[in-house]
Amino acid sequence: MRLDKYLKVSRLIKRRTVANEACDAGRVMINDKPAKASTNVKAGDIIAIQFGNKEVKVEVLDVSEVIRKEEAKDMYKYITE
Repeated sequence: MRLDKYLKVSRLIKRRTVANEACDAGRVMINDKPAKASTNVKAGDIIAIQFGNKEVKVEVLDVSEVIRKEEAKDMYKYITE
C-alpha cells in the first residue's frame, strides 16, 4: 500500500492530500530514510512523522485497504509519541 494512503486509512493523518504534502516536505521517514508518498508500506516498517516540534514513531502491524474507524488503531503500535 502507498504511504500516503496508509497514513489516511490508519488515521495517523486525516486527509490523503495532507499526508502527501507531509511526505513532499520530508517530514515522514520509513526505517530512518526519507519517504515519498508513493513508497510501499509493509508490516514491520517503522514510520516517523514530524508534527511541528513533536515526532510520532509507529510500527506498522497491519496493511489493509479498507478498515473501520474503530479498528484503525490496530494497524500500528506507538513506539514514541
